[in-house]
Amino acid sequence: MLLSELKRIFHKELDALYGKEEVSSFFYLLTEEYLGLERFVLAIQPDLRIQKNEEPKMFAALSALKEHRPIQHIIGSAQFMDMEFKVGPKVLIPRPETEELVRWVLADVDKQANLDILDMGTGSGCIAIGLAKSLKNANVQGLDISEEALEVARENALKNEVDVHFFKADMLDFYSELSFDIIISNPPYVRELEKNKMNKNVLFFEPESALFVSNEDPLIFYRGVARFASKHLKPNGMLFLEINQYLGPETCALLDTFDFNAIELRKDMYGNDRMIKTIKNSQL
Repeated sequence: MLLSELKRIFHKELDALYGKEEVSSFFYLLTEEYLGLERFVLAIQPDLRIQKNEEPKMFAALSALKEHRPIQHIIGSAQFMDMEFKVGPKVLIPRPETEELVRWVLADVDKQANLDILDMGTGSGCIAIGLAKSLKNANVQGLDISEEALEVARENALKNEVDVHFFKADMLDFYSELSFDIIISNPPYVRELEKNKMNKNVLFFEPESALFVSNEDPLIFYRGVARFASKHLKPNGMLFLEINQYLGPETCALLDTFDFNAIELRKDMYGNDRMIKTIKNSQL
């Protein structure tokens, strides 16, 4: 079968679900992953043929996409900060907005300093690993309540050749004698009432425990993180948070009840309230 013919089949079956541009992106990701062909090869060799024994994988991927399975789950990995991360149904797929949060940290710290950093609710480990990769002298740790998520995070640290200590703990009930220069968290923040706004590939295939909070207490995890950070950040230490775009002012107001200064709310690339940075009061 000609690859151009296979591409037409993908568009015929999927354009109504995803849109033409995204389907093209899926097709190029799959041909690179399964066939070892980069995008430019398909452009300059439109009559390239796919081997008969390679067809089943491509059609299986097509079927999975029709069921709204995330492309990252199909190929088994996702890109984050120019690194490849293993992903699956036990961890959230890294998002561009989270990469923005990590880059904010990197822009605001001394990259040569011996920083103590804690990532609360680490999931795939993308935040902790992204920081450790760029901050060579930092001591980076990541906690999660899910042992399955921690296994994925440890694999990703090994894959990306960084030293991060991952351990099991509940961010709502965590005790430590350590203090940190930076605490960062992307906790569950999607309210149950927002489920109807979510894409099926997220709703059906990503872990609910990493996504959703109750309508009644949507800031429960931020309260836990803030309580811990107020006690365990060093003077002038920084807390960075990814947040629900609809709860920016409410999250800032919550942080204002703790020992923090200079609460800064920042929008993501899409113009939504998405990130907060605040600083531990130096006098406490």
